[in-house]
Amino acid sequence: MADQQRADARRNYARILAVAEQEVAAHGADASLERIARVAGVGSATVRRHFPGRRALLRAVFAERIEALSARAAALTDAADPAAALRDWLAALTDYAASARGMADALAQDRLTEPEDVQSCAAKLAGALEPLVERAARAGAVTADVTAADLITLVTGIALATEHHPDPAAEAHRLLDLTWRGTGSAA
Repeated sequence: MADQQRADARRNYARILAVAEQEVAAHGADASLERIARVAGVGSATVRRHFPGRRALLRAVFAERIEALSARAAALTDAADPAAALRDWLAALTDYAASARGMADALAQDRLTEPEDVQSCAAKLAGALEPLVERAARAGAVTADVTAADLITLVTGIALATEHHPDPAAEAHRLLDLTWRGTGSAA
């Protein structure tokens, strides 16, 4: 019986987290906890048992994606084309930042997370990205003074700037492409 309860609790947790990610993407960091519970097919008490507040839920939503982005960076570290690997990872970060409306805002304004959470998220992403940036710099794809933190800040800014665009993901990618190519003008 206890094993069945633990299995149910794990399924509920996973379902709540999946629904929360969709709701945050659709409605931003202010997504309704009651709606999340309803869509997940659980009671609001079950949501609160797993996530005592909005911050805990957002932390879990963002942490899962940050782990996935970190794993993707690790997988790209030995790619044959360092520039393409870096561009691929930046596109993945742009996809997520443009679709998870609350993430860029929370990271940029420290509105919904503790300062150490923001630093931890940024540090994890930068740590994962740094080998890709170093390889791209050695290949001449980016200048040696470009840092992982610079690129994360750039993508965060693009996501914030395009959040209210009719198609935020497409506009974010257009701006990332423009940034990657440069303006084409001679300095």
